[in-house]
Amino acid sequence: MAEISRKELVLSLIQAGPNPRLAGVDLSALDMTRLSLEGSNLRGANMQASTCRETILRSSNLTGVDCTTAQMPFADFFGATLLGINFTGANLQGVRLEQANMQNAVLNGANLLNANMKGANVNGVKFDEKTTWPDGKKGSQGNPANYTK
Repeated sequence: MAEISRKELVLSLIQAGPNPRLAGVDLSALDMTRLSLEGSNLRGANMQASTCRETILRSSNLTGVDCTTAQMPFADFFGATLLGINFTGANLQGVRLEQANMQNAVLNGANLLNANMKGANVNGVKFDEKTTWPDGKKGSQGNPANYTK
């Protein structure tokens, strides 16, 4: 019997029904473009270098997830719990972060150009001079709270 790959297993779990439970799962370097992970529990998952282009993550729990260098342009994080998420070096162009709880998120070197952060909780967000804000400003030229209004 042929072994199932990690990618095949994860994709079958996602397609098994609503609100996938993928807490702590290694999703690194997987292509999850345009998948619906709405309401999923991804707490503590490893999403390093994953591709989530236009992926739906509304109302999902991504507490403590490592998204270092992830490619997530136009992903939808509306109302998601992103406590302490690590977006270091991530491509977040055009993402929807409305009403997301981003408390203590790490945005070092992240690209948030044209992202929608309206109503997001950005208390304790960490960033550096390589962070690109929704309006194109870099690092300390922007203030996370300015983009939540």
